[in-house]
Amino acid sequence: MELLTALMPVLAVFILLVLFRLPAVKAMPISLAIVAVLAVTVWKVPMIRVAAASLEGGMIAISILWIVFGAILLLNTLKNSGALETIRSGFSGITADRRVQLIIIAWLFGSFIEGAAGFGTPAAIAAPLLLTLGFPPLAAVSLALIADSSAVSFGAVGTPLIVGVDQGLRQGADIAPEVQQVLGTQPMGEYIQGVAQSAVMIDLFIGSFIPLVLVLMLTKLFGKNRSFKEGLALWKFSLFAGVSFTIPAFIVATFLGPEFPSIIGGLVGLAIVVPAAMKGFLLPEEPWDFGDSEKEEMANEASAAIQRMPLYKAWVPYVIVAALLVLTRLNVLPIKELLLSVKVRWETILGTNISTSFDPLYLPGTIFLAAILITIFYHRMNKEEVMTTFKTSAKAMAGSVIALGTAVPMVRIFINSGVNGADLLSMPMELAIMVSEGVGGAWPLVAPIIGALGSFISGSATFSNMMFSLFQFSVADQISINAQQVVALQVLGSNAGNMVCILNVVAAASVVNMVGKEGTIIRLTLIPMLFYVTMAGLLGTLVIYIL
Repeated sequence: MELLTALMPVLAVFILLVLFRLPAVKAMPISLAIVAVLAVTVWKVPMIRVAAASLEGGMIAISILWIVFGAILLLNTLKNSGALETIRSGFSGITADRRVQLIIIAWLFGSFIEGAAGFGTPAAIAAPLLLTLGFPPLAAVSLALIADSSAVSFGAVGTPLIVGVDQGLRQGADIAPEVQQVLGTQPMGEYIQGVAQSAVMIDLFIGSFIPLVLVLMLTKLFGKNRSFKEGLALWKFSLFAGVSFTIPAFIVATFLGPEFPSIIGGLVGLAIVVPAAMKGFLLPEEPWDFGDSEKEEMANEASAAIQRMPLYKAWVPYVIVAALLVLTRLNVLPIKELLLSVKVRWETILGTNISTSFDPLYLPGTIFLAAILITIFYHRMNKEEVMTTFKTSAKAMAGSVIALGTAVPMVRIFINSGVNGADLLSMPMELAIMVSEGVGGAWPLVAPIIGALGSFISGSATFSNMMFSLFQFSVADQISINAQQVVALQVLGSNAGNMVCILNVVAAASVVNMVGKEGTIIRLTLIPMLFYVTMAGLLGTLVIYIL
């Protein structure tokens, strides 16, 4: 019963969303109720702590919903100002090939946004852009989630490593004794840079193939002919685009540290791939599209859009968002400290040791809002257009409020279950220990799965690394293998889990008006996630035991 209880957040979501195909607005409240009851009856977590964890989850949900609302509002602002139609036409100037458009927007631009902001922002930006280019909504959201994988190691200016792994290897404010014993005089920052380098070295052989995975899924699942062959026709360009991100990211991680690999990798990749695409480098002669009707409709809308707004003017809002995200996250500038000085806190919720806070001015949702206000004036939107934009965006949030407002509390009950009357560790730790006891020396194959599980449940690669880094280190120490490599596999697994993370799926689905289709999205993203963790495990085993 204890194993079943520890697995319940995963089982409930998988059974209700993926197998029974219930929408998240129904599945997540049911999952919350099941997990809360089992936490009290089996894990013997005090009811006051379950309530406190739920309230903590509610506050975290508010911060996520603010990001989602900002993304929806930005999309509708650009739609009603005419900018999206112009952007759509502009991409035909680079290439009419949807496979290439997918790689540029989801893989490269998405990686840059992940590096700057993280926390589900890339899919919330890339999916609507793909949608406005004429991609089917399911393709737009699922492929944007899959693309947001490799860059996650260094998302939000390196947060999963410099916060997630760092805090995960500590007990309180101090480095855990077993970690300190291995570190000796080596600074923690240097050790984490080694973890980053190990992770991105393995990812050179996984992440570089993600663009090919994207185009194969695009042509097989959403193409007129349902053909893998049409995706394979782009294999040279796909691998070229893959290494255009992963090699610069590897160089930056090796020499500069974990803060900027995704930002610089994304920018360098765009600078290399976009001109190459315009010149037709490694591209088949015939561009690939969904069908003639969509192409004709795209051409008609493109000509109308060109007459209304210049291309540079249409892209200005995205340039503002990207610039603000980078400027507000650089430690060398005073802006970050200023924004972080404003906090919404709730200490010792209901008298427990559970506390939470968020930084409203620092959230990407606030950056979106700033860019939206500038856009309203720059694009000269009238009062009616602005009112319509805000009303449409607010209505689109209804399902997300219910889904995220119950999903996050479920996650926090799961994570905060370490204080209980059953003399058990927290549910995620008990679950991880049960797995490790049955695996032994094959642990490198399992380590990425634990990382993915952490992201799937907690909604964040950073939280996954916080939860499991010390556990991964301890298992490696017990079976006498390289702990740094195992922690790197934890990081890679947390990337993969980002594809199927329920919070990201609900948020991204909300932006493209696909609330209720979350289970379908997870079914599509589950296969590449399993590919990612399997490859990471195999390569990790090779590095640890053979090389």
